[in-house]
Amino acid sequence: MVLRFLCFFLCGAGWLSTALTARAECDCLWQGSFVDVQARADLVVSGTVVSGKGNSIDLAIDRVLRGNPDTPEIRVWLKTGDYCRPDPELFPAGSEWVMALSRINEEVPGGFNPHTPNVSYGRPGDYSLSSCGGYWLSRSGDWVTGNLVNAPRWAREPKMTPVLLELLADYIDGKVDAEALATASKEDPAVREMMLDTKAFLREAR
Repeated sequence: MVLRFLCFFLCGAGWLSTALTARAECDCLWQGSFVDVQARADLVVSGTVVSGKGNSIDLAIDRVLRGNPDTPEIRVWLKTGDYCRPDPELFPAGSEWVMALSRINEEVPGGFNPHTPNVSYGRPGDYSLSSCGGYWLSRSGDWVTGNLVNAPRWAREPKMTPVLLELLADYIDGKVDAEALATASKEDPAVREMMLDTKAFLREAR
């Protein structure tokens, strides 16, 4: 009787289902580095996190690399329960990213709990970010790092030289191949800085 009462109370509050799904684990196969997964994404953008709530973030789009978003700011739904997505804590407000996103087109049965509206599978028209591959890259200004190309499975921050966002955009547009990205990611940082300094000097000398 006591257990039945507790179940009624907790389920009515929406707490029991939340507690159960919080312990659930995702189970998926690695889909590849960013260069492998981006072609299957509905939207590839460079953006800045504006805010976060529950398991979602609002991303201000700085540049569209592929796709057609309806608005300059989109909502991206992240991990809750056993959804194979990264933790929201990885994407604090002000952080910059390149993301390969999937559009949420249909409501999922059981995907929305009215008692916890900020913890959800996501709404149709929004986007989700998968954790089953290199679906996101960290961006700092004009440079990106992460599981970009030929990186170890599940490695989120492999050792690499930052690559220009412009070069990544050229790859997505089909102007350069993956080998160009791989070569850039292995360049000696000191040599790269010297080349950039030389280019800046030549521009100023004109």
